[in-house]
Amino acid sequence: MISNLDELKKDHRTSYLASILERLMRQEAEVREMLDSDDSLHDLAGEELKTIQAERETVEKQIEDILAKDKEEESRRDVGTNEIVLEVRAGAGGDEASLFAWELAHMYEKFAESKGWQWFTNYESKSDLSGYKEASFEIKGKDVFKIMRYETGVHRVQRVPATEKNGRVHTSTASVAILPIRKKVNFEINPVDIEMEYSRSGGKGGQNVNKVETAVRLIHKPTGLDVRSTNERSQLANREKAMMILTAKLQQLKEEEEAKKYSGERKDQIGTGDRSEKIRTYNFPQDRVTDHRIKKSWHNLPKLMEGDIKDIIDALESGVVGNEDEA
Repeated sequence: MISNLDELKKDHRTSYLASILERLMRQEAEVREMLDSDDSLHDLAGEELKTIQAERETVEKQIEDILAKDKEEESRRDVGTNEIVLEVRAGAGGDEASLFAWELAHMYEKFAESKGWQWFTNYESKSDLSGYKEASFEIKGKDVFKIMRYETGVHRVQRVPATEKNGRVHTSTASVAILPIRKKVNFEINPVDIEMEYSRSGGKGGQNVNKVETAVRLIHKPTGLDVRSTNERSQLANREKAMMILTAKLQQLKEEEEAKKYSGERKDQIGTGDRSEKIRTYNFPQDRVTDHRIKKSWHNLPKLMEGDIKDIIDALESGVVGNEDEA
């Protein structure tokens, strides 16, 4: 059911259809009023109502198709986004998972370095062994979202942890999320929905960072999403950074919900972009990393973990996009 007629009439692509829809809605209201006031016209008015409703459904479908195409084009433009937030979070496996999360972040930082991109730390929460329970980074560079977009998901590691005394191979996981930072978003965040907390940042950044409550945590109450920014020098800068990240998270959440509605229509879907989906396994005993979406493996894990992942990125770009084009 389309209701925002005023906005549709302002858009040159939908203004004509919006005028037709407005006329049909007016006619439908008149016929319904006729039905309520005169039972003798029930059959005649009922047939007319069916005709109007059928025509209205056709017009609404045409408008929806135009808007859907517009969304698709907007999504394609986002591929060229030159700024992203990369998040890593330890999953199953305790300390080993947190160490793996740190290694993934290190891998991406080294890859960003090789591309000449800028890398900034937004927030780090470390484990006892200096791994990452969770961490957030900002990356700026040419086509960074296009290149990094397929890294979202669960990464699994299989190896013998340094703390394992019996030489058993353990399986641990860490999740990665790639969030494009858009200059324009198609929704607004209600300030009433946001809870804000301040604390001392600690760590690097000079005496001011440690003495003043510059660290910011934002909580979006309707969804429960929360973001932190701690590495800027002022509370205002951290608040702005946190709001930027929260907006990106809410945009992604909205897109994931929409994607789930239509995912059944794709005949050969390669990944949903959901961070709960297992996408890759890093098998250290066999010196092999396998991407499950394109069913391809690479060797020399030490080199890969130092950021030499160009071959994987390129294979995903051709393999995943190729399947999407066929879908």
